[in-house]
Amino acid sequence: MKKILYIALALLATACTRYNPTPRTVLPTEYSSAWQEIYGHCYDSIPCAVVALDLYSEGLELDKNHRMKGTGYNLYISDIFVPDSMLAAGSYKSDKSGEAFTFLPGRDWDGTPTGMYLLRIEEGKLQSIQVLDSGLLVVKDTTNSLTDLQFTLYYKNAYGNKVTYTTHFQGTLQPWLKK
Repeated sequence: MKKILYIALALLATACTRYNPTPRTVLPTEYSSAWQEIYGHCYDSIPCAVVALDLYSEGLELDKNHRMKGTGYNLYISDIFVPDSMLAAGSYKSDKSGEAFTFLPGRDWDGTPTGMYLLRIEEGKLQSIQVLDSGLLVVKDTTNSLTDLQFTLYYKNAYGNKVTYTTHFQGTLQPWLKK
């Protein structure tokens, strides 16, 4: 009887030591800095102007050459269609229409992310890319020229399950004129 108990305990110990779950990534719930990239009317077939949002979590920043340094997350949303030349207060949703108050969903083109995506950076080096396939953005103006951005974004995890990612930014959007 003792022999069976020892064998059972040995098998249990072996099984337990082999189980090594992947640690769960904790995404930032708040971004500490943000740039508004202003492109203007860059599409002939779309009457809206285009801006992009480039947000950085605590620990990640841009150097004087606009290169990322540090460790953290970079949330990027390109092709946000605005009625005027800058991001306006209101609710935006992801779709491909190019209408005002919309932005392009994220896509992976042979390993190159477009639309909206999340980069994980460690010591200035890219560690992972998560394409965000859909989402909502609520822009609110606040006092003292501060902007409040509320994001509800969606992506599929490694198992194909839809994951909701909510985050926000409150502060001054730095303008960055792109040509």
